[in-house]
Amino acid sequence: MSDTTENLRRKIKSASDLQSVVRTMKALTASSIGQYERSVEALADYYRTIELGLHACLPRDAAPLAASSVSTARYNSTPVNAIVFGSDQGLVGQFNDVVAEFAVSQLSQFLELKRSVKILAVGERVKDRLLDLGLSDVGLYSVPNSVAAISPLVGQILVDNQVGQGDALVSNFQLFYNRPLAAAVYEPVTKQMLPLDEAWRQNLISLTWPTKTVPEAIGGKANALRPLISSYLFVSLFRACAESLASENASRLAAMQRAEKNIDDLLEDLNGSFHRLRHSNIDEELFEVVSGFEALGARGE
Repeated sequence: MSDTTENLRRKIKSASDLQSVVRTMKALTASSIGQYERSVEALADYYRTIELGLHACLPRDAAPLAASSVSTARYNSTPVNAIVFGSDQGLVGQFNDVVAEFAVSQLSQFLELKRSVKILAVGERVKDRLLDLGLSDVGLYSVPNSVAAISPLVGQILVDNQVGQGDALVSNFQLFYNRPLAAAVYEPVTKQMLPLDEAWRQNLISLTWPTKTVPEAIGGKANALRPLISSYLFVSLFRACAESLASENASRLAAMQRAEKNIDDLLEDLNGSFHRLRHSNIDEELFEVVSGFEALGARGE
């Protein structure tokens, strides 16, 4: 059935209301991106400071932690813990699909070896996607709604999983998240947070100290090492969460921009159809008036 002018008016009003909602969400998302991007930038300097502190305190001749004394067989028998950062809300395009599929592809090597894999999802949407991809028993944390809410989440994850305590230092703990790139683009990445093994130690030792002064730790290197490791674990999780949130909001902003363009196109088509139909109705009414006038004139003759 063809549209009437009244139907087109209702469609135009609905599209205009939706356009207002999209523009509001776009403005809110744009403002959110700023705080997460600033957080990521500030965190880069802090993360570098922690790395330099570990560089100064780590012994050069042996692994500093229990990792060096744990057998390969024992390490291979420990569960693989993975945290996958996603979103609780929609309107983020392929954001959750990309990181979930990337995590599953990276963890497939452990699944094929029948290793115990424990998955923790940050976000309901990414948890659902992980379950769709065949994983089971996926834990869930809510996505922080601000920079201030990241620290409590990170602290809860560390406490729940006893990260950094005793033998947990030699467990396999990996992070999966989307890292922001330029122009609202992101890419999925992984970071091995644990174990703190020889490769981890050598990587930090290889760093270059920024000055010619030999660094010294107040109170001794051994006393400073444990707090630095705790800070390293905390900031690794914090940075992954902050970068994921920045990517999520960038993806949402891009989705809002696409939606806004589609609504603009729809409104243009609806308005065009409305004006054409209105002119057609006016022409028909004029034709009927003229026809009636001519008919009355013919009768008068």
